[in-house]
Amino acid sequence: MLSKRCALVSGVILAACLATPISPAAADQASQSASPTPPPSVVDALERDLGLSEQQALTRLANEERAAATDATLTAQLGASYGGAWLNDDASKLLVATTDPGTTATIESHGAQPVVVARSLAQLNAIMQQVDRAPRRVQAAAALWYVDVKTNSVSIQAPTVEAAEALAAAAGVDRSAVSVSATAERPVPLINIIGGAPYYIGSSRCSVGFSVTKGSTPGFVTAGHCRLAGSTTSNPTGTFQGASFPGNDYAWVAAPGNTPQPWVRGSGGANVIVRGSTQAAVGSSICRSGSTTGWHCGTIQQHNATVRYSQGTVTGLTRTNVCAEPGDSGGSFISGSQAQGMTSGGSGNCTSGGTTYHQPVNEALSAYGLTLKTG
Repeated sequence: MLSKRCALVSGVILAACLATPISPAAADQASQSASPTPPPSVVDALERDLGLSEQQALTRLANEERAAATDATLTAQLGASYGGAWLNDDASKLLVATTDPGTTATIESHGAQPVVVARSLAQLNAIMQQVDRAPRRVQAAAALWYVDVKTNSVSIQAPTVEAAEALAAAAGVDRSAVSVSATAERPVPLINIIGGAPYYIGSSRCSVGFSVTKGSTPGFVTAGHCRLAGSTTSNPTGTFQGASFPGNDYAWVAAPGNTPQPWVRGSGGANVIVRGSTQAAVGSSICRSGSTTGWHCGTIQQHNATVRYSQGTVTGLTRTNVCAEPGDSGGSFISGSQAQGMTSGGSGNCTSGGTTYHQPVNEALSAYGLTLKTG
């Protein structure tokens, strides 16, 4: 039967449905279990980010651990009637949804609060799959969608309500099972920007040179021949703000929402810290990082070299005996901890060896008013 504190009206849970505290019996049982002590770093972070005292953080973690075990048990016991579960704000109460009023006693026996709903979690997931299969052109106008077990619906959010409505209609879902709303969210991938890592322009791939900022805008420098200004990138998401090629071979990509790091991907994926951009002398050792061939080293042969590519002449390059291959373009050249430049072109490969040229990084920083990210 329905819990005396919960009621179902037209498939919507009444706001008056109040959760009951996790039972003292369950709490006593949990306190007697030999749960490992939470790492101090976790407790410290909860104190900082949730505004908790140390004891409140420890209590919350214990409640969450107990709730996870209870939820797993009830998921199995309720079967097809299971409608999802959630904790209240301070994690002191676990609410478990069910489509079968006859299972409320089972839920209560585990110290949780039953909530009778119209749709099971399996039904909500099926609705989500319909939205996931909607035409990409309609999805593109939305921001996000998700199963919301608290409201027993699928939520679709977009910059405008009309765009959210359009996605619901295109998906062909039961409109009573979907909520739509406008949101200011514009999700983007949050990626560490690291020298030598790949990025993509459509189906093409180049390599990140060095992390930079322009004011508060993060981004990276790379080779100018990778794409024209205005082109967009993915992984990380960004836009070419400027590119010069031929003549020069540098570009910078603004990548808001991503995190510029003062690193270049080194041997075995280890990070090499960038501490500045002082030009190294001819004869100095130098290493290159790229998304095709990884980390390779050699020496600086000459500065101020002019190279004739089929697309035109590029001046002011540095010549090295470090190998490179297609896809390494734009990647980092570093001497010790000092950034030197971005891979431009060359000859040979990393099997037989070769000669590679890089565009000095300081010229690109100066041209666009960029600040190199250093550690």
